[in-house]
Amino acid sequence: MSTSAQHQVSCGGEISETMQVMATHKGCGTIGGSGKASCGSQAGIANLPIEIWEKVKNHPCYSEEAHHHYARMHVAVAPACNIQCNYCNRKYDCANESRPGIVSEKLTPVQAAKKVLAVASAIPQLSVVGVAGPGDPLANPDKTFRTFELVNRLAPDLKLCLSTNGLALPDHVDTIARLKVDHVTITINMIDPEIGAKIHSWIFYGHKRCTGIEAARILSNRQLQGLEMLTARGVLCKVNSVMIPGINDQHLVEVNKAVKSRGAFLHNVMPLISSPEHGTVFGLRGQRGPTAQEVTALQDSCESEMNMMRHCRQCRADAVGLLGEDRGAEFTMKKIMAMDIKYDEQARKEYQAKVEKARTANLVAKQEALARLASASSEIKVLVAVATKGSGLINQHFGHAKEFQVYELSTSGAKYVGHRAIHSYCQGGHGEDSKLEMAIGAIKDCHAIFVSKIGGCPKAELIKAGIEPVDRYACEFIDGSVTAWFKLYLDKVNEGKIHHVERVDAAARSNALTSAA
Repeated sequence: MSTSAQHQVSCGGEISETMQVMATHKGCGTIGGSGKASCGSQAGIANLPIEIWEKVKNHPCYSEEAHHHYARMHVAVAPACNIQCNYCNRKYDCANESRPGIVSEKLTPVQAAKKVLAVASAIPQLSVVGVAGPGDPLANPDKTFRTFELVNRLAPDLKLCLSTNGLALPDHVDTIARLKVDHVTITINMIDPEIGAKIHSWIFYGHKRCTGIEAARILSNRQLQGLEMLTARGVLCKVNSVMIPGINDQHLVEVNKAVKSRGAFLHNVMPLISSPEHGTVFGLRGQRGPTAQEVTALQDSCESEMNMMRHCRQCRADAVGLLGEDRGAEFTMKKIMAMDIKYDEQARKEYQAKVEKARTANLVAKQEALARLASASSEIKVLVAVATKGSGLINQHFGHAKEFQVYELSTSGAKYVGHRAIHSYCQGGHGEDSKLEMAIGAIKDCHAIFVSKIGGCPKAELIKAGIEPVDRYACEFIDGSVTAWFKLYLDKVNEGKIHHVERVDAAARSNALTSAA
């Protein structure tokens, strides 16, 4: 019997001590400085009670470290929605956009279960199945819960997850707990109804459509009530908030405090996607999205209260694969019907055991690099970019990257702070100058970029832009490598071999963010 299971038995069927601690600390099992919980997306086993660690260790959205190794999939069984947000325009047969509310095909619960088996058989690192739309899962409760029942029966090793606007949440907490849905994301953009009225056009509640401040008041009350009910049951809750400049950007600090006090495990502040071609109210009005620098500043402000998710990719409602990739086109229902699906849970466990060994090796490399950095004393902080295909490794050619992961380096080590989406520079063996310019522009605030390989032309252009291309750590672990590089960087500064220069380029970050949308 596992340690966790023994502990549950010793509690005689009552709530375990860990969950009592979790409730006492409003959602997290340990407390860091200034009252902040030492848990969340960048926490590890040393920071968390074992019961919570078991829930997050292979969930790519709840653990930043896990997102390098584990995949998720969303099944599009929930087309209807009970609210209209000014940043949302749902589309049900779209393959060309990558944002929430978009799917290529809607599924029945039976189709969704078959797709789960097909994906899990082909992608052994799949660990989570979620319902995130394209509407709201709890506005389609029968379809959502039937899907979870089927997945529970056919693939019991997979975690279940749902993402909701929270309006109907209090009505379904019992069912969520009964079906062992351990992770729920609630989108909460405001706690002030006057601000909410600018974000949400209407809600459908109590068999009628409500608008304005009254609608926003009902929505906010239901969201916070549902959050409290879930955390009281030991369900881990992540709160998503869309950052809308000039509307709720300053207010989200208050939202952060409110959700923290009600037990939220993690807060994810996301940039508004408002391209006019998406057809949203905000897009058509010309409402701008925030720059990446503005998002980072807000995340830093909120982080004094609780841990922040910084690795979100604002996935489609039918996304498949690691965060940052989408393999959904491989698993259309037409292709699935022609597949010979053999779900082998034991083979999946064996593969994931190898992943855990790699994660342990990564941790060792990180600790060794931190030990070498321990003697350094400096206030210098720098950003670096990394080209990676996953597994926590520097394992991607510069020209093949569709995004760069960005880390902040200091004497405390490496901290993941976000990603910059770009278009692949190398197409069919030839580089495109415009895409190279955009790729460099996306990381102009970075001192270095780590790649497995890079051609002569982009290398020269990066150096000209003041960004060091680093390929000597090819196929090595990210954390240990960037930390080792930073130690050498500090040594050169201290020896007078180089002069440290701050690199801040808000326009570069804004361009990168726009390209991601």
